[in-house]
Amino acid sequence: MKILVTGGAGFIGGNFIRLFLNEKPDGQVVNLDKLTYAGNLESLKDLESDPRYRFVKGDICDEVLVGELMKDNIDVVVHFAAESHVDRSIKDPHVFLYTNILGTHNLLNCARDAGIPRFVNVSTDEVYGSLGPTGYFTEESPIQPNSPYSASKTSADLFCRAFFETYSFPVITTRCCNNYGPYQFPEKLIPFFITNLMDDQPVPIYGDGLNIRDWIHVEDHNRALMAVIEKGKPGEVYNIGSRQEKTNMEITEILLEEMGKPDSLKKYVQDRLGHDRRYAIDPEKLEKELGWKPQKSFEQGIKDAVAWYRANEGWWRPLKEKVST
Repeated sequence: MKILVTGGAGFIGGNFIRLFLNEKPDGQVVNLDKLTYAGNLESLKDLESDPRYRFVKGDICDEVLVGELMKDNIDVVVHFAAESHVDRSIKDPHVFLYTNILGTHNLLNCARDAGIPRFVNVSTDEVYGSLGPTGYFTEESPIQPNSPYSASKTSADLFCRAFFETYSFPVITTRCCNNYGPYQFPEKLIPFFITNLMDDQPVPIYGDGLNIRDWIHVEDHNRALMAVIEKGKPGEVYNIGSRQEKTNMEITEILLEEMGKPDSLKKYVQDRLGHDRRYAIDPEKLEKELGWKPQKSFEQGIKDAVAWYRANEGWWRPLKEKVST
């Protein structure tokens, strides 16, 4: 199997490439990434000499380049490439429209022209908007995005749906809850808090700290994507969740305890604009139809994440310094 991965120098995509090559000895990967601020080839440096792996620097909006890559005997496109940081989308929505909407549309067009047998669109639970204190998002939940980021991802999802309904193009969309794990860019909540605490710096808590998210380890997410590639049904949407809901305050307290840091490092800040109160995903469809279940508990995953960032300061510190300057 030969796959084209977009955004493979990013957090989830890079971990996916590593998993795919480990589990598919005969597999091949073409990694297309523009190498924006969140793309980091250091995350995949050990794969540079692997003949099954090829990196191509480029923009998913580049019709000529994408068209050429699609014709290189590609069996599956796994589309991760996206601008994904909500705070950045609030400050400057334009780049989110360009990459997440126009980029996805270009990939779909080129893949359809090339007759790609399967296209997996990696989306987010944020397209569903905010959830009340009870219940779960299912694949039938209405789409109600509340930030420029989630609106751009919703638009991409709807283009995928339109390509299936109009052209019978074999696209599948997955919507996952919040990820964490190794190689995550240090502006995201868990690695940001871990790396701040390593330096005895305060951790900012939006509002009252009671916003709730379902958290999944990146390896469990990527194993779900492997199941979708192998057994998913074109035209379907699959929610990927772990049923491990935590408030931002709970995560803060877990990290403070795990790292032996004082409560005085908590710093309350003004709440984020359009901050959704709760996301919670029901993964029952994926579990029943494709036989996938998450394997890593949040408690163990956090221990592993803290250990990884402690052991890989040379990877994250240059990135964090670059963002802060």
